[in-house]
Amino acid sequence: MTDEQALVKTLDFQLDIQSDNESLLYDATLEARSVYNETIRLAKQGVDWNAIPDHVADDANLVKNTTQRVVAKALGAMENYYEYDDFGQPSHTKDGPYPLRANYEEGYNLSLTDDGDVAFRISAKPYNHVKGVLKGSNAHLDILKTALESDEWKIGTAEALFHGGSAELHVNVTNTEQTVRDKQDSRTVIGVDVNEDNVSLTALSEDGVEGTLVIDFPEIKFERHRYFTMRKRVQNARKDSIHDTLEGREERFVRDRLHKVSRHIVEWSQQFEKPCIVFEDLKEMHDSIDYGTRMNRRLHHLPFRALQFYTSYKASFDGVPTAWINPEYTSQRCPMCGHTERANRNKKRFKCRSCSHQDHSDRGASVNIAVKGIKKHQDWNVPALNSLPVVRKVSTERRSLS
Repeated sequence: MTDEQALVKTLDFQLDIQSDNESLLYDATLEARSVYNETIRLAKQGVDWNAIPDHVADDANLVKNTTQRVVAKALGAMENYYEYDDFGQPSHTKDGPYPLRANYEEGYNLSLTDDGDVAFRISAKPYNHVKGVLKGSNAHLDILKTALESDEWKIGTAEALFHGGSAELHVNVTNTEQTVRDKQDSRTVIGVDVNEDNVSLTALSEDGVEGTLVIDFPEIKFERHRYFTMRKRVQNARKDSIHDTLEGREERFVRDRLHKVSRHIVEWSQQFEKPCIVFEDLKEMHDSIDYGTRMNRRLHHLPFRALQFYTSYKASFDGVPTAWINPEYTSQRCPMCGHTERANRNKKRFKCRSCSHQDHSDRGASVNIAVKGIKKHQDWNVPALNSLPVVRKVSTERRSLS
């Protein structure tokens, strides 16, 4: 039996720097890189690890606790190298910027403004601060605002970094009242396949498929296309204010539907014994999409990750863990015989070229996601699948998921 885990979230934000000194923050990340490199160099030379923080801090042009946090991260990399066979020895010649790691209310601070924004102050160098407001997803901002006002939350370390040339802040927050069961201590794995117009769910236990559900949400696709057409027209007419208004309406509509769908996913999952919800890791998918201008626009802006985040967040507050697997071949593999071929799938219809098994293609993908989740995260065997239950569908157009 594994232990329950604290409810910890890493919230990602862009920095809207309003103190006219963004270069100061970049210089600080270069200084953090020097601290990291020097820590690794000294550790390789056999210097006592307990003596390294003070040694490095004497020469670093950073706030002392920030230097200590960067040193601790570097020594953690060395510890992983010595403890685990699959970790390579860290380099002491890193180039480019390195994340500036800081303690809350020491190396950085956050506060709510009268306008409802979250203001930040980062101590980039001793007695030199970078100030501004955080920008990011409404979901992450909502959690952070709650954490700033609630005793149930603790704001922890953060990292200021540059990603693609843009300044970001990644903040760790912990809910001290909530715990999440370890994903390895699960008896049912829920495979979740997120698509352009639906989400497919399959619950898989040692006894086989416990249930399947396809939630259709065609109105999201329809409304996104409708708003895109309207925005294009007002953009051509150079009516920027109307364009921004339409964009805000679309965002609120989509967010509302995704919250309802994610809530239904969590509620459906809870009927099964000790569930663990498993998603495809789609972080790299958007970078590889290239299907022509029109299709690229549709796919690159689909709220895959948003639905995954909303579901994971809601599941966490009910103690249900979530996990991610490699999405490779989940839509092409036959869940019955394992034969994998692109020609198995034709839009929403799946027919295996080897065993002739036929199914709803998205449901089949959710079965494969659940199978991968068991193989990666559980210590029990994947059951042999001889048949699958009839697909049950619900639609956000026909019923309320609230």
